[in-house]
Amino acid sequence: MPHILAQTSGKSLGQLHSNLSVPVLYERAVRNEGQQIAANGALIARTGSRTGRSPKDKWVVEEPASKAQVWWGKVNQPMSEETYDRLFRRTAEYLCGRDLYVLDAWAGAHPRHRLALRVINEMAWHNLFARQLFLRTTPEEQKIHQPEWRIFSAPRLKADPKRDGVNSEVAVCIHFARKQVLIVGTEYAGEMKKSIFTVLNYILPQRDVFPMHCSANVGANGDVALFFGLSGTGKTSLSADPQRGLIGDDEHGWGEEGVFNFEGGCYAKCIRLTREKEPQIWDAMRFGAVIENVVVDPVTREPQYADDSITENTRAAYPLDFIANAIRSGRGGHPKAVIFLSCDAFGVLPPVAKLTPEQAMYHFMSGYTASLAGTEANTGREPVPTFSTCFGAPFLPLPPTTYARMLAERLRQHNASCWLINTGWTTGAYNETKRIPIQYNRDAVTAVLTGKLDAEGFDKDPFFGIAIPRHCPGIPDAELQPRRMWKDQDAYDLSARDLAAKFRKNFEQFKDASPAILQAGPQG
Repeated sequence: MPHILAQTSGKSLGQLHSNLSVPVLYERAVRNEGQQIAANGALIARTGSRTGRSPKDKWVVEEPASKAQVWWGKVNQPMSEETYDRLFRRTAEYLCGRDLYVLDAWAGAHPRHRLALRVINEMAWHNLFARQLFLRTTPEEQKIHQPEWRIFSAPRLKADPKRDGVNSEVAVCIHFARKQVLIVGTEYAGEMKKSIFTVLNYILPQRDVFPMHCSANVGANGDVALFFGLSGTGKTSLSADPQRGLIGDDEHGWGEEGVFNFEGGCYAKCIRLTREKEPQIWDAMRFGAVIENVVVDPVTREPQYADDSITENTRAAYPLDFIANAIRSGRGGHPKAVIFLSCDAFGVLPPVAKLTPEQAMYHFMSGYTASLAGTEANTGREPVPTFSTCFGAPFLPLPPTTYARMLAERLRQHNASCWLINTGWTTGAYNETKRIPIQYNRDAVTAVLTGKLDAEGFDKDPFFGIAIPRHCPGIPDAELQPRRMWKDQDAYDLSARDLAAKFRKNFEQFKDASPAILQAGPQG
């Protein structure tokens, strides 16, 4: 039990509710926290003023163990141990005397690499979220569970920037030496999930396990595919293929025996969700799922997935086994295909292209997409170009070269091919044309995994140097070449040169990369 709270505050603990069932957590969330039940049985939760992550409020405690290893800067802001101690003491005083919800869980499906977690929540629906997202313990495991890491979540306690030495009312703090995550001031439940992902990104490279911000699935023949990409690029949608088994939708490790899921659930964007476009995710919206910030009809309680009046970043958390073809073990072999997903808002990148090993390193270190509305707090509604190292810079506590080197080693060792798929716009810029149909993306993925593209031949993109297939089943040949589809090809050239320049500008931070990687980027 979280007795450290009582020891720190000098106060008595309130009632502790440990490892409650889904129905009981539902009851408490509705009765005590004002949440609703949708017509499909899912719990509708509201996250208040924070409807996305708060990256400017993330802190890493600077202490002897972390000082020499962490990639300090905007991503990993240092917090002194004294500041952390004051905030933790204040949090302990706040939580003591209250009803608290305790969950024992795992992070990591591989038995040798998993972390034992204990999550202590102020809110019942947050505990339900954690229960569905992390790997659940069995009743037998709960009797002997010895937590290695603890999450303390007090979303209704507001930090005071002057008193607490932080930037706002929100603080998300990671203390690697004490193995603690402290979250105050935000009801956005995704902070718990991403904090543990950050922890795994710190620990696993020391065990020669490559932590990845990607989804993964596997075919009937055991062929594993990885899908890297930032939020909104289609990791969840494209990996949820009814013809392939789903290993996981967001976070994985690649170790000596293959890949394994970090989680026991999925956290899918559900803005404009329809049964026709995403049937597996639609069917997962049922009793046990937690749907965040989705508007519901006040009479029927039917979710209005197209309504973005609260946020574009509507989300659904549900157990992995809500997906019919999910791999229950959360594990697969070594990948044969690695796919980078980029939502290009400028209509420059092709729907699908093959990358050389050097280009794979370049695009992995670049991590390009368009930042769409709502994934992070205070994001505007207009897409903007975003470069996020390794497709997950906010969750990288170590220098990016650590992860890039691990990817390169595994691509070579296991002879995996690497591809770039554009899930954004290809026939013009975002304000001029429609986004590429998701069926085109699925057709491109299928062609990659079945090896059909290699037999068709390729043309070299004049600006980015990547190999564009001449034919892809399901996609009109002309649409494989974005320049052909623009009404004004001079305008395309201008936009392509501008995007290429942005790539080069961003890559200046990696000036120590090898000449082969530097030359693999756009040259025109």
